[in-house]
Amino acid sequence: MRHRVKTVKLQRKTAHRRSLLANLACSLIDHGRIRTTVAKAKALRPVAERMVTLGKRGDLHARRQALAFLRQKALVKKLFDEVAPAAASRKGGYCRITKLGPRPSDAAPMAFIEWVDRVVVSSEDEDIEAAAEAKPVKAAKAAAVAAAAEVPAVEEVEAEVVEAEVIEEAPAAEPAEEEEAEEK
Repeated sequence: MRHRVKTVKLQRKTAHRRSLLANLACSLIDHGRIRTTVAKAKALRPVAERMVTLGKRGDLHARRQALAFLRQKALVKKLFDEVAPAAASRKGGYCRITKLGPRPSDAAPMAFIEWVDRVVVSSEDEDIEAAAEAKPVKAAKAAAVAAAAEVPAVEEVEAEVVEAEVIEEAPAAEPAEEEEAEEK
């Protein structure tokens, strides 16, 4: 029986599993949300929450413990300066796992793991990003919609061309009038 056996082994040796979880935690700290398998997300959650708890403590020893696990100074700084203060009012539950469905290549169950208190940059960016990660067909449609929003309509382009022609013709007439005035 597996009583009191908490470690999810992910079919890896200890050193490989530790490196994998450290890299996943670094990616989560850096990007705020990552897409991975459900098993890896569930294994990452306790590690990420432990890192936030260290960040909330904020002392030198906690910083050194986080650096010993993550091994990236810039991300430890980001953890202590941005991620942990955002979660200061929470007593736990800093991560959220959202299941997505099977991966197309091997049908592995996929999930997003993200910070509950992360700051969203823009709702339009999120919608396009979510559509891109949901399905490749939706990604193409989302890109087409985004491109269509940036490209002006045909009438607007024609109006700009007509205005440009009028502007180009007007300066050409002025120098001729100036030359005639100089000759007189």
